Amino acid sequence: MDLFAPSDEQLAAEAPLAARMRPRSLSEFVGQEGVVGPGTVLRAAIERTELFSMIFFGPPGTGKTTLARVIAAETGARFVQLSAVSAGTADVRAAIQGAREARALDTARTILFIDEIHRFNKAQQDALLPAIEDAVVYLIGATTENPYFEVNSALLSRCQLYRFEALLPEQVELIVRAALDDGERGLSHGQVQLEEGGLALLAEAAHGDARVALNALETAVRSRGPASPAAPLAISLDDLRDAAQKAPVTYDREDAHYDTISAFIKSMRGSDPDAAVYYMASMLAGGEDPKFIVRRMIVFASEDVGNADPWRSSWPPRPRGRWSSSVCPSVAST
Repeated sequence: MDLFAPSDEQLAAEAPLAARMRPRSLSEFVGQEGVVGPGTVLRAAIERTELFSMIFFGPPGTGKTTLARVIAAETGARFVQLSAVSAGTADVRAAIQGAREARALDTARTILFIDEIHRFNKAQQDALLPAIEDAVVYLIGATTENPYFEVNSALLSRCQLYRFEALLPEQVELIVRAALDDGERGLSHGQVQLEEGGLALLAEAAHGDARVALNALETAVRSRGPASPAAPLAISLDDLRDAAQKAPVTYDREDAHYDTISAFIKSMRGSDPDAAVYYMASMLAGGEDPKFIVRRMIVFASEDVGNADPWRSSWPPRPRGRWSSSVCPSVAST
């Protein structure tokens, strides 16, 4: 034990607001009604303390890690968390061995949560299969990528897949309001006051990511100094705009690169100028090479526009009569 290391209470108090405000139970969890809402299979299983392996996938800041922790708390299971960014096969085997020993000692069940599971290679993912089949661990994987492309089919067949959607603006507002009202983990009840329209501004700037909204709120509050019951801290809309800055565009060189250019071409093909401008702006804001976009527009002009009316590609215009000799000389001569 390191006598000079900070205590768990100190670390919790100094954690970012988004980490402090993680829901501790299903009643506090906001969003993902289709995954864990009333009447869903997963919620019923949690309420009966039943466990099975699953993979959560969807945008960041939508509650994947939080729900995994809530499941462990609601079912009374051990929670072991690994990050595929830094963990290796040895860490996976050590976690599995610890779960096996815990089950032998006190029949405790173990949830092995692996964040960014898509970063594990095939050998690392295969190392999980025997432990999952024998129920030594119950795997909960989280990824922002498409699991059908990034996770082995053998592992997918042993897990239930749950897709997380971006949070709605009103759901983000609920989360921010809870942080403002919570005197234990949040920003102290009544000591921070947002200018009218502040909640809506944060919800819009978050783009469905609760972590973005909470980080912006915490940044704005810290920039204005500590609040006190005698003098509540007033946060203006300009403070929130400055703290939120600009949300990053979700655009990568793998899925989004091909999906967006395909949508761009189909928008032009369908004569939808608004959609075409939107997808082109998304690519440019995401850092796409403008030459790539121009090349695809030239291909579109040649393949879709040119072939739609090939007669306009020559001059002078050719006669369009069915039996014209310019169309079929052999037939016209007969």
